[in-house]
Amino acid sequence: MQALSTVGDVVQEKPCDAQWTLDAARELYNLPLNDLLFRSHTLHRTKFNANEVQLSKLLNIKTGGCPEDCGYCSQSVHASGVAASKLMNLDDVLLEARKARESGATRYCMGAAWRSPKPRDEPAIVAMVKGVKSLGLETCMTLGMLSSAQAETFADAGLDYYNHNIDTSERFYPEVITTRSFADRLKTLANVREAGIKVCSGGIIGMGETPDDRIDMLVTLANLPEPPESVPINLLIPMPGTRMANLEPVDPIEFIRIIALARLMMPASSVRLTAGRTTMSDEMQALCFFAGANSIFVGDTLLTAANPGNDRDSNLLARLGMTATSLEIPGER
Repeated sequence: MQALSTVGDVVQEKPCDAQWTLDAARELYNLPLNDLLFRSHTLHRTKFNANEVQLSKLLNIKTGGCPEDCGYCSQSVHASGVAASKLMNLDDVLLEARKARESGATRYCMGAAWRSPKPRDEPAIVAMVKGVKSLGLETCMTLGMLSSAQAETFADAGLDYYNHNIDTSERFYPEVITTRSFADRLKTLANVREAGIKVCSGGIIGMGETPDDRIDMLVTLANLPEPPESVPINLLIPMPGTRMANLEPVDPIEFIRIIALARLMMPASSVRLTAGRTTMSDEMQALCFFAGANSIFVGDTLLTAANPGNDRDSNLLARLGMTATSLEIPGER
């Protein structure tokens, strides 16, 4: 697995059998900010185009009614304010996927508020994966927990990525969710990996956890047998009706430190700046990109929360001299 060491101002990747420790990760996190950003940005440039951002679009294909008690989620039956809906039909999903492609997205993510998919829903999911792939988009699903058989089914359909966040550290996890365990999360990630689907897994900052919880979350991800190809870092959006509706906002500098640390600990992964961008200043987002974030979600909504619109994102990227990853559409040159 990939990790890295830092000696002075030089960044060096560790051998593939190296393991991250909380102490080593904390030492990086606590560096003077300029030193931390220098190291993360230097490493970022060895793996990615530092002036390019990958755009994704997330569609809620089934809203509300989830039996899980995730304290941050308005789609839980334990929260209030979001009515349950049925699974969207294929034509509507593909219509939205075409719009996403036209807006510059190269990955299309579909999320359903389930504990796990039921057998009756699997054929519809398979059809959505195949339909979206036919448009030339990368496909991603987030459907809750998956068995090994379900992961194999979606892999056979051609699913590129599966998102299943671990959310936080193992220590703090019971404060966030009680209806499933941290081990359940890791089992789904293992099932996805074994089926040959790329893993998308990260967490949420601002749920009342300590800095060590945030760091330990990254240690868990970086120490998986193979780190996730995609690591979304969410800033909590306090949703009305949830247990976390009134939490204090996170210091922007602390959030930027986590972005930089994720880049240092998982140098080959896409670090995704996800939920919470509506509350971030343009300057904060610019520092996140400098720290190593290289993917965002576009559009006006992110599941049930607000998201910066395409105009604001296009304007910000233009001002920063950054561009979106291009998409090669099948049959076009």
